Amino acid sequence: MLITFARALSGSTLATIRRGDGVVLELPGYDRKYRVPHDLAHAVTERELGMTGGVFGSIAGGGVFDNMRVVAGRPRHDAAERSKRLLAANKQSLGIAEVLAGVVHDAVEHDEKSTLERARRSWGVFSTDPFPWTDEQIKATVAVLAELAVEYQANGKVAFTWPDRLISQVPAMAGAKRGRRGRL
Repeated sequence: MLITFARALSGSTLATIRRGDGVVLELPGYDRKYRVPHDLAHAVTERELGMTGGVFGSIAGGGVFDNMRVVAGRPRHDAAERSKRLLAANKQSLGIAEVLAGVVHDAVEHDEKSTLERARRSWGVFSTDPFPWTDEQIKATVAVLAELAVEYQANGKVAFTWPDRLISQVPAMAGAKRGRRGRL
């Protein structure tokens, strides 16, 4: 999946997403007051930390958020229902992605020094399991976002590749399975 983050006329960001199924979507940003686009922070954080169930893994898997619109391509006949299932299944992962992307975004936007501590504290809101990422992974994620932020500031645009290995899988439909003769 290819994501292009570009400065919109309104001063915020517009992400254009070209999915593997040929559908092209737009995701508007509401981040006029920041020099680093929040959605770019999501993409970097989720990719660098291997998060399949975050915003962009969900979109790659067929999820469409309410503020998005299809601008090209033809969605599947059951796209809305699949998207609903996928986003419901990824609810907790989306929350984790939101919090961690916020931590990484703040680290670059405000040159915040307490990134590692904030990331661990934020994780603790969602899970009692040990923090799943190393200090080096978090620092590397901040560094990647900082580098892309410089490119975005200079060009008003950044192209970002989302790897296939991080596409969220659509959960199976719940309910009775049907065969050729009806219920099995």
